[in-house]
Amino acid sequence: MSWSVETLIQGYPGKSKQQGGLGFSTVALARGPEGRIAVLDTGRSGARRLILDKLKAVGVAADAVTDVLVTHLHYDHVENWSMFRKALIHVPGAELDYALRQPEGAPLWPEFCIRALAESPRMRRLVEGDTGVPGITCFEAPGHSPHHLVFVLEGAVRTIFSADVAKNRAELATGVADMTMDPVVHRASIARLNAVWRERPGTVLLPGHDVALRIGADGRPEAMEKRVLDIQAWFGASLDEVTKFDVTETGAT
Repeated sequence: MSWSVETLIQGYPGKSKQQGGLGFSTVALARGPEGRIAVLDTGRSGARRLILDKLKAVGVAADAVTDVLVTHLHYDHVENWSMFRKALIHVPGAELDYALRQPEGAPLWPEFCIRALAESPRMRRLVEGDTGVPGITCFEAPGHSPHHLVFVLEGAVRTIFSADVAKNRAELATGVADMTMDPVVHRASIARLNAVWRERPGTVLLPGHDVALRIGADGRPEAMEKRVLDIQAWFGASLDEVTKFDVTETGAT
């Protein structure tokens, strides 16, 4: 069962003191056997138009997506599940139960989105192991969220979609997470992720807030693509006055 995976939206490892978490999360597209098309995580609601544009650019309509695989139920990973009107929505079942118990207004958990998901006849609950989608398995890696899942897609190039278990290269390399419910448990999850990643040479890792990664010759994670992000702003009296900020790489203070 062979899957090919490509990045639709590149994750970004940043947040703002003035605006909180940016929620710029990785969204991936996978094409598999028997015409199955999967989207891995769905991004925040502000990315809807971008997701549709990216899908159109690679010749995929939202209604052609057969499966949506959600790693965890924080807003920037699940808010757009309803865009894919003909897809099965596969979510960590234990995390769904946890999210439904949270009070309204709890940080990170989009309560109305999650309630609608729980009531959808297209929702499928996942536990560690077989996802029910041929060629895709998952394992639980808690810490960032209580029942976060990692997806492993078999193909000519094996791909691991890990989302926020380790959001970026720094967390993968150090085992220390910026946002965690339990640092000890989280460190063990990052160690497990690293071990699975290194089982098979050439495996690609897609973290939640970074570019696609592989293991370099020195044994460390290295980027497979250039990070690209710019921000446009309108500070003047005319819409023709556009200020552009390139926040692609390091160098700023």
